[in-house]
Amino acid sequence: MKNSRRKFIGNTALLGTALATTPSFGFHFLKKSAPTDDIVGHGDFKYRVVRDWAKMSVGHNPILNCHEMQMDSKGRLLMIGDHTANNILVFDKSGKLLDAWGTGYPGGHGLTLHNEGGEDILYIVDCGYFVDKTGKAQAQAGQVFKTTVDGRLIFPLPHPQTIGVYKPDEAYRPTETAIGPNGDIYVADGYGSDYILQFNHKGEFIRKWGGQNNADKNYNLVNAHGVAVDYRDKNNPVLVVTSRTENAFKFFTLSGKYIKTLNLPGAFVCRPVLDDNNIYSGVCWSETKEGEKWVRDTGFVTILDAQNKVVSNPGGEAPNYIDGKLQTMHNSQNPIFNHGHDVCVDEDKNLYVCQWNAHHTAPIKLERI
Repeated sequence: MKNSRRKFIGNTALLGTALATTPSFGFHFLKKSAPTDDIVGHGDFKYRVVRDWAKMSVGHNPILNCHEMQMDSKGRLLMIGDHTANNILVFDKSGKLLDAWGTGYPGGHGLTLHNEGGEDILYIVDCGYFVDKTGKAQAQAGQVFKTTVDGRLIFPLPHPQTIGVYKPDEAYRPTETAIGPNGDIYVADGYGSDYILQFNHKGEFIRKWGGQNNADKNYNLVNAHGVAVDYRDKNNPVLVVTSRTENAFKFFTLSGKYIKTLNLPGAFVCRPVLDDNNIYSGVCWSETKEGEKWVRDTGFVTILDAQNKVVSNPGGEAPNYIDGKLQTMHNSQNPIFNHGHDVCVDEDKNLYVCQWNAHHTAPIKLERI
């Protein structure tokens, strides 16, 4: 694990309900009032909250944490969670549950869908952290699997220690993947050693960068929770990498050269989700106005425009810039979300928000207005 207690807290943020509700691990609790306004967001990005969008029984299809969601070529919404009765839940856009499968991902966390030769392919990340049947938090090595859209294994990625990429004392607990324009696979080791690992389309290792001990501190990553390919400049796609504990996205070339840092003060952002010219992200925690961090039930969603300016914070307070500098962001006084973990955007620009540690609830829909 990490050297400091605070780093331990940041890197084990998804250990599950049992861990998150244990005060000895450093989480704080705020008393929350019930939401009174069903319209959230700011500017041109406002939404109607549909809390009961998912038409399902969590008694029949149990949920621990809704971690991520992707839309396939058929318009179906695939959600990954960490309950091994059904790691993958498949919905239509009305919220009807169409399918449920997957029993082998106790740390089910990352889900990337990529169209390869006209076929939808999944990259499933088991981060290695899970809650056992007794409610105790456990940890094991993480894994990344390439599968068909219905779960048939194509191949697993190798553990970096087995191929000599990691030292024996370096933990590997990946959280996310992204697929480059040539099929290269990028893995964010966000709960392990904070590297970005690059593999080719066959799963053969190419390089790694990041971690926390670089001479050039711009390359350091702290809780490298997410990674995505940014195609907004079609002639120059780049990687966007989350450094969640630093409240930042860092931009790199596809070969790992540092470009720039985008600071998002107060927002512990999860993976960047690119749609048209916007970046969307779940905010798992936000800093309180008293300056406290890691306070539970302080999540929201943040939305950035083509210039990477925050334009809306559904479930949070309006973004505020003073002399061009973004001020610390907070959740709203009447919060909608517990811990925003991922955002899926459909063709009508509605959002589906997955949450970690949200009392075993299904994703919430934000209907664009």
